[in-house]
This record gives sequence, structure tokens and C-alpha cells, in this order.
Amino acid sequence: MELEGAVALVTGGGSGIGRATAIALADAGARVVITGRREDPLRDTAAAANSNQPVRYRVADLAEAEQVSDLVVWAEEQVGPINLLVNNAGVNVRDRALQSMSVAEWEYVMQVNANGAYYVVHAVLPSMRSHGGGLIINISSMAGVRAGSISGAAYSASKHALNALTEVINEEEGKNGIYATAICPGAVDTPILDNRPVVPSPEQRARILQPEDVAAAVLFVATLPKRAHVPELHIVPAPQ
Repeated sequence: MELEGAVALVTGGGSGIGRATAIALADAGARVVITGRREDPLRDTAAAANSNQPVRYRVADLAEAEQVSDLVVWAEEQVGPINLLVNNAGVNVRDRALQSMSVAEWEYVMQVNANGAYYVVHAVLPSMRSHGGGLIINISSMAGVRAGSISGAAYSASKHALNALTEVINEEEGKNGIYATAICPGAVDTPILDNRPVVPSPEQRARILQPEDVAAAVLFVATLPKRAHVPELHIVPAPQ
């Protein structure tokens, strides 16, 4: 995909991986729309992009299917048919151990990370089909490859669901020129770490992946020749 003139929607664009990815895509020439639940971080991301194309933003709660549908309609009115979706928005809870996590907390994580991602995919697929294809990059996690107690049951389950969604998109939509990639990072220095039961120290955070590392992986996948496809990509901190 040539990023010059590509139309990208990035969820969770106000901070972390979403912010870094949106800025990188805009700087590479894409027309970018970002979304999230809070307006101020979205505005800050839009202002940080050094590109000729303004980064547009709209507040939306991805856990609400109707808001997602309205978001996609608005985005395509603003910048044109979306041909690159970066499904990045994700959450976790602090009390993630099975003995302490509530049903409501489980449902919250699954609703945003799994259902919300599906809502966006469901909303963009018709336009991608009618315009000859597209690329969906789901920002998953190594927790979607190997479940564990550090990430917790809900987060791990939601990322396994996201990886499964990626596989089915490829199986069903490849004939329509629509492909999906699950990027599975290890620990990344983003605000989600603040919800860990034991918050990593500044020294620990400096040694793990940074949002720009994952954004670079997104650009790699997005700029491959059409004959090449990466179904799943693992990126982890280098051994220390």
C-alpha cells in the first residue's frame, strides 16, 4: 500500500501506540482520522502530527456499536473511503486476578478489546469491499499468543479473540482484497501499564518497547507490496 493518499482510521489515537501510529501514518502522507473516548488527548495527537494533511478526530466509545457506525460514516465523509484500519484501542483493569476480578470488570475488558474491535471491523468492511480492498491491522498482544496472570484472564481472552478475528478476516475477505494482520507486542511503555497491580518503575519502562516501535511495525506491514502479507507479527523487548 502506498501511504501517500491512503485513508486511515486509528482507534485509541489519543495516547500510546495509537498516538505514535497516527503521527507516523500522517507524516508518511496518509489522511488520518483518530478516535478515542477523551477529546483533549485526541486534540493533542492531531496537533503533534507534522504533515500537510490535518489529522481529524472524533470522540467515540467503541463499546457502543451505534457510535462506531456513526464514526465511520463521519470519517468517510471527512476524508474518503477508509482503506487502512488500525484497531488499537484497548483496556485492562487493575484487579485482574480471578479471585478478585468482578463480572463487570471482565465484561468491560471484553466489550472494549473484543467487541469494540469487531464493531469497527464490521463498520468498515462494506466500504472496503465496494472500493476494492483494504488492510486491517489489529494491535493485539503477546497475551493473545500465550495467556498469563500478568495480563490477566480477561485481557488474554480478549486478545486471543482479536487474533481469531484476524484469521477469519483473512479467510473470508481475502477474495475481496481485504487482508488483516495481528501485531502482537510484548510489554510496551503506555498508560495501560499504570493499571498493573504492580506498576513498573521508570527504569523498567525504559527497557521495554516504546510506542514508536509498534508504530514502525505498523508502517512496515502497511507499506509491503500487495503480493506480500503478514498474518501475525510478534515484537518483543530485546534481551537485556
